[in-house]
Amino acid sequence: MSKSLTLLERGTVIFSHELQTDLGRLCRSLRSRMRKPKVNRMVLAMCLGCFIMVILYFQSNLKPASAQGSGRSSGQGKSWRSPLQTLYDSDQLEQSTVQVTHQGRRELLEDACRSYTRKRRVLIPEDLKHVIVDDQHGLLYCYVPKVACTNWKRVLMVLTGAAGPHRDPLAIPANEAHVPGNLRTLSEYSNSQINQRLRSYLKFVFVREPFERLVSAYRNKFTRSYNTAFHKRYGTKIIRRHRPNPQAEALERGDDVSFEEFVYYLVDPATQREEPFNEHWERVHSLCHPCLIHYDVVGKYETLEQDSRYVLQLAGVEGQVTFPASAKNTRTTGDMAAQFFNNISPFYQKKLYNLYHMDFLLFNYSTPEYLKF
Repeated sequence: MSKSLTLLERGTVIFSHELQTDLGRLCRSLRSRMRKPKVNRMVLAMCLGCFIMVILYFQSNLKPASAQGSGRSSGQGKSWRSPLQTLYDSDQLEQSTVQVTHQGRRELLEDACRSYTRKRRVLIPEDLKHVIVDDQHGLLYCYVPKVACTNWKRVLMVLTGAAGPHRDPLAIPANEAHVPGNLRTLSEYSNSQINQRLRSYLKFVFVREPFERLVSAYRNKFTRSYNTAFHKRYGTKIIRRHRPNPQAEALERGDDVSFEEFVYYLVDPATQREEPFNEHWERVHSLCHPCLIHYDVVGKYETLEQDSRYVLQLAGVEGQVTFPASAKNTRTTGDMAAQFFNNISPFYQKKLYNLYHMDFLLFNYSTPEYLKF
């Protein structure tokens, strides 16, 4: 059987569906060739036995999360309910406004995937490097930079014990939240472990209006004096390629990249031929693969506090940790993004929109009114 991670609607593995069909075809073929009644009975008995084994195999591999011990800690008794069970059990009852909102987002995402994804490829472990695992609470979180991912990593460090004595997420320094190894990602597990978690854990992602996220990334990485690593790594390259007659100091420091030059860099076909986009401006659908992974909760930056509280309630930990409030005075808004796009020509606005078009479609964001094309 293939070890590929092809997925059913809710992340369940498909173990070659043709197996049962092949067994049936084999039995019919053998039966037609055998003339003696006694031999026929033996062949039929063998076929029946094979079918029973297949059925038992599938039953044992498709048990619900509670039957497989879906990562709950030993301190949680038999009454523990996984976040995924809580979500789909509550869907059967009278729903709150928040539940209706999230069900609508799931349905819109599934419809968009059916409409705009022509061919579904096989999911591989490489696709799962952004999916953080909390085995204690049955959670999978795909982090998207510039969508409150620092605070979500802090919260998960508290929940998994990686924060040590800290119970307040804001007590964890921002740089520590991003240290590799503090939190495990799904790509670190074996294929069978990946499949079991995709099948039985609550999967959630937080998204943001694509151009607000892009402007936020530009402001953070290219206009802050402390981000010298980004200036050297990307700023010098952008200036060298997209600024006519650059000064020697700009080529050396790379710390004065304009938003227009950043856009030229993004839409230049040579950029992605050389290497993948940095995660801070990579498209969400390329980071989190929402048409291959069925996300149970699609949170939005625009409703961050409400959606974060909903995830923590599903996990049963709202009394243990509180999602940090964001600093709204420094947040990149739609009006701010509009100002940055004022100097971008309609031609390049269109090229950039085409680049991020799938994120607009999949997560139900309207085309910004300030675009001129």
